[in-house]
Amino acid sequence: MARWLPRSTDLTRFCQKLNRVKTLEDDMMETSFNRCLSTIDLTLLGIGGMVGSGLYVLTGTVAKEITGPAVIVSFLIAGFASLLAALCYAEFGARVPKTGSAYMFTYVSVGEIWAFLIGWNVLLEYMIGGAAVARAWSGYLDSIFNHKIKNFTETHVGAWQVPFLAHYPDFLAAAILLVATAFISFGARVSSWLNHVFSAISMGVILFILIMGFVLAQPKNWSTQEGGFAPYGLSGIMAGTATCFYAFVGFDVIAASSEEARNPQRAVPRAIAFSLGLATGAYILVSVVLTLMVPWHTLDPDSALADAFYRRGYTWAGFLVAAGSICAMNTVLLSNLFSLPRIVYAMAEDGLFFQVFSRVHPRTQVPVVGIVVFGLLMALLALVFDLEALVQFLSIGTLLAYTFVAASIIVLRFQQQKGDVPAPAAGGQPNPEPHEGSSGAELKEYESFSDKLQLVDRDKSKGQREPGQLKAAFEPYLEFLSDFYPGEVVTVAVVTLMVSAVCLCSILVFGNTHLHLPTWSYSLLLVLFSLGFLLSLLLIWAHEQQHSTQTFQIPLVPLSPALSIILNIYLMLKLSYMTWLRFAVWLLLGLLVYFGYGIWHSKENLREPRPQRVSARYVVFPGGSLEERVQAVQPGSQPATGLPDTDTDDCKR
Repeated sequence: MARWLPRSTDLTRFCQKLNRVKTLEDDMMETSFNRCLSTIDLTLLGIGGMVGSGLYVLTGTVAKEITGPAVIVSFLIAGFASLLAALCYAEFGARVPKTGSAYMFTYVSVGEIWAFLIGWNVLLEYMIGGAAVARAWSGYLDSIFNHKIKNFTETHVGAWQVPFLAHYPDFLAAAILLVATAFISFGARVSSWLNHVFSAISMGVILFILIMGFVLAQPKNWSTQEGGFAPYGLSGIMAGTATCFYAFVGFDVIAASSEEARNPQRAVPRAIAFSLGLATGAYILVSVVLTLMVPWHTLDPDSALADAFYRRGYTWAGFLVAAGSICAMNTVLLSNLFSLPRIVYAMAEDGLFFQVFSRVHPRTQVPVVGIVVFGLLMALLALVFDLEALVQFLSIGTLLAYTFVAASIIVLRFQQQKGDVPAPAAGGQPNPEPHEGSSGAELKEYESFSDKLQLVDRDKSKGQREPGQLKAAFEPYLEFLSDFYPGEVVTVAVVTLMVSAVCLCSILVFGNTHLHLPTWSYSLLLVLFSLGFLLSLLLIWAHEQQHSTQTFQIPLVPLSPALSIILNIYLMLKLSYMTWLRFAVWLLLGLLVYFGYGIWHSKENLREPRPQRVSARYVVFPGGSLEERVQAVQPGSQPATGLPDTDTDDCKR
């Protein structure tokens, strides 16, 4: 029976396969795409992805059913949490200007299986998001014509009473998705031009809404007679915040488009900052106007803004708002159809998804197969499925991606940069075996001994430690951590931080309601998990970071990513259990795809170590002082595993 059990070495090798990271090319600006997008193009793509159905539909739904006028606070918190995540995306997008967004960022820093699961969730997020926006677009256009399209379809085609299916087939929603798919397949320049046109119209309509809305505002709509400003309390505000994340999922289109940006190191951070700031301001101001124009409990969840103008007697204004909302939703459709095929392309290019999706059209320079296939899938979803129950799924997928990107920032910041030679930790013992995830082996090889002497003089003048090593000030107190490879302790601390954050947020969300914990145990668990979170944060901070680079870097690391992690986890736990159940089913399907296809076809699985081609080498065994033992090694020989024998010369530097 024991012979059927896997050996420990096999399990170790299997775990290493799951957690291998992507090897980046030396020239990351080289691409098969067309680098044609400017900062303005990327900014308008981000605005188009965020300011759409969320502004015209979600605002009224959250205000009426979850928060009341306090939807303003929900959007403010969601915007702040999105800002923390956006800064992480900005740093990654500038440092790794490759398409793939959160999938790519997780792959280069955390590991393969986690990257695949993030990419798998983003696929569903974009498909459901695009189909939901198409149905909202159809509903708004139908409302302009007094629901004649809906009545005609139900009369001549019929209505359905089947669970998970729509009440009637929405041919209009499917048609707009097919038209958008055709335009996206013409190339990035055509997509960007269309987005410019629709974004300009949408921003003009938003400006009209704000001016006209403040003129018609009535402060009594926030009074206690109408239920007050926050009728559902703090719990309602936080629940609304979790749902409001649906409004901000669009900014990652900028990171997904970084491989088509002319100057991604500058354009990506600026575009993310500009678009998120403008979108957050628009959501907050429109929420103020909407809840001041009419009482929040009388809002129409399906078309709140247009209905508010209708009820105040401005029919022409309501018609203008409905037309503007259609233009805004067009930008969201373009954003979704623009991003989704590029993420699929990145996964297929790495071998984790079906290879057919990695084909790029030679003339238009876009992944046309992915655009057509997933455009058709979106159209099918919009045609026959009831998407209302799946909208919350968008938030959980986005929050999970934000969490992993924030964790990836911490891991990457405390890793050695590509090409660095890792120095041994003070007091650590040399180990001839290379360590996976580091940029080189502990044994350092040089073409000549004079090269080593120059590096010693340079290190001596700098006096700086490598990223991931313990800071000199903490060595007397944490000397036992000096024996680990650079970055190992930080990786363990990040995992501990995330586990502590999950436990802490679980106690905050479920401690009094579902778990019914007594006061003493509730307080004790809060203190324990808070200490675990803070100690992990301090342990990360006690290590050296990468030195400042020429690209954008998020400030206050590891504090800023840690705040993003804990806030995202808290908001995820505020979602309904049905959302988590659907999420678990989708994850299981993703694992089947990964273990059935991805793990075997991964390009990282095919990489073989390249042999060293040098005529003579010197293997340097690190020591704790300026004296090191140097052994000449002939080509093709293997370095010794211990100290050199009597043939080794002691060299005094």
